[in-house]
Amino acid sequence: MAVITETETRGVEDASKRPLFLIMYKSDTIAAIATPMTGSGIGVLRISGVESFAIAEKVFEPWKKGKILSEQSAYTVHYGNIVDEGEIIDEVIVLIMKAPHSYTAEDTVEINCHGGSFVMKKILELLLRKGARLAEPGEFTKRAFLNGRIDLSQAEAVMDVIQAKNNYALQSSVSQLKGSLVGKIKDLREKILYEMAFIESALDDPEHYSLDGYPTVLREKLDRFIEEADSILLSSEEGRVIREGIRTAIIGKPNAGKSSLMNALLGSSRAIVTDMAGTTRDILEEQIQLRGLSLSILDTAGIRKTDDPVESIGVERAKKAAEDADLILYVVDSSDILDENDREIIAGLADKNVIILLNKNDLPTVTKMEMVTEQLQKPALYISARSGEGLEELSDLIESMFLSGGISFNDQVYLTNIRHQTAMRNAKNSLMMVMESIEKGLPEDFYSIDLMDAYESLGEITGEAVGEDLVNEIFSKFCMGK
Repeated sequence: MAVITETETRGVEDASKRPLFLIMYKSDTIAAIATPMTGSGIGVLRISGVESFAIAEKVFEPWKKGKILSEQSAYTVHYGNIVDEGEIIDEVIVLIMKAPHSYTAEDTVEINCHGGSFVMKKILELLLRKGARLAEPGEFTKRAFLNGRIDLSQAEAVMDVIQAKNNYALQSSVSQLKGSLVGKIKDLREKILYEMAFIESALDDPEHYSLDGYPTVLREKLDRFIEEADSILLSSEEGRVIREGIRTAIIGKPNAGKSSLMNALLGSSRAIVTDMAGTTRDILEEQIQLRGLSLSILDTAGIRKTDDPVESIGVERAKKAAEDADLILYVVDSSDILDENDREIIAGLADKNVIILLNKNDLPTVTKMEMVTEQLQKPALYISARSGEGLEELSDLIESMFLSGGISFNDQVYLTNIRHQTAMRNAKNSLMMVMESIEKGLPEDFYSIDLMDAYESLGEITGEAVGEDLVNEIFSKFCMGK
């Protein structure tokens, strides 16, 4: 079988170039406030584009007379004043970066001024009067993408870093920002591209490239491609947990200690606790951090049969919360016997992620662990929400359930983005269709159609096969000035 060289694959790759709007993109000069309008000690305004230095020079009066910003070295800092028609607006420090070695790959100026909202607005208005345009949300990062400095998955990771709610989410976003995902995707795309090039070359030049036995060879390669796609897709559930947190419902019959458990996990008296059964009537939701993960904890009404119409609504909401939860903490009062309310709860938990918590371990035990686990075969712990006993073991168990073997960001890619997950599934489905075509003995040109679909789907992740509308939608979700 002939070997396809890099030069020969280039023609196929050219057919799937970046979208035309990326190639034709030309920038004007934009400006925005890059820090919150909260009256902080320091405020930052950012200017990016071909006229950045010219606009900055119109408003910046350096402490050292005669200094021209455009003539200074990149990555240098300059002290002076922002001046409007001879009036000093603020004392500032200006940082300059020159294309292509900046965040946007364009000439960039950052003005560090005092962080009052009035002074920042006044400087921004001045920059706009001198020729800059107000940046759209996310436009600085959008320019970094359009100018080829980062790919689309890395651009999305920028917002993930900003929105990270826990340590794992932050590490995952930083890893993706460094290119962990794009490296995996580009490697798989290159392998698919090679097969497309070989088929095209063989069909165009059968004298030099033979397809004899090729379906068998391609089938073996497809097994590896699909395995790689599966490996990335398997991380998607952990990726969702990393990004969004674990939706956790605390359920049990009344007075089992659910609210006490929530308070113990929060470390504060957030939920009302009394000796009267049925105190909790509605769902109380709070966020906690546990071993680097986010948990959205739902304290629910005690589940029991009741004629009270208000309590009945709370019971139904508790059941719905359990149905939608990623994790259920089933709290059992170990100082009391199991009753029909417990049996009703147990009946609905067989196919759920459940941890059984035998609470009130500081009191004489009436219901033992095996009495519950023989009816509901789920992991169980003795705890005391009052004293905190068993809560460390609970943390260990949750971590092991949702982060199998822990998380390493050295070489593992975690799909935390639904758009990426959808594109990867589409790519895998296209590869499966190529496999189906081989099994049916269809001609080789059928393979190329689905291989191209897989190639394009993977390109949607990195931004090499996306439309302008999608790009605009993605960046519209960014904050102003980023």
